[in-house]
Amino acid sequence: MLKVLRPLAGLIEGFIDRIGTLTAWIALVMIGLVATNVLLRYAFSFGSVWAQELEWHLLAALILLGMSYALQRGDNVRVDIFYARYSPRVKRGVDVVSALLLIALALAFIHLSLGYVEQSRSIMEGSPDPGGIPYRWAVKALIPLGYGLLVLQQLAHLVRLLSTPLLAQESARV
Repeated sequence: MLKVLRPLAGLIEGFIDRIGTLTAWIALVMIGLVATNVLLRYAFSFGSVWAQELEWHLLAALILLGMSYALQRGDNVRVDIFYARYSPRVKRGVDVVSALLLIALALAFIHLSLGYVEQSRSIMEGSPDPGGIPYRWAVKALIPLGYGLLVLQQLAHLVRLLSTPLLAQESARV
């Protein structure tokens, strides 16, 4: 059954790769924006509330859209002090339980954030500062989107994990 889902897992992982490329561009834009803001502030004594708010909006997008890509690539922080000594079977069990717990946590974040985003959208929340960015609900909408991507990534990971024979998984890690 799970082998039938492997092509779908591949599509999800390809989509997450494209999201990862997008986040790389967001990081580049953010670096340019921060450098420009610093230059304008210290060289010309000119600052913009809008540009400063855009920095943290881009940071939110970078984190929320990039976390599924980082997890897919194995760039997450994991303490391997015990994990490295486990047998392949125990490692697989730990990976499955970890994926299921992360899916449950991500679904909880999605559920809790939907009302938060809707409330912000319904009042057309914007920046409280003059000259700030309007439509603050749009950046808040990245919360359920980012965690939704995390759920998709973990589902694809589970499909790959459970549809690959244990011996093949162990040789892939070496």
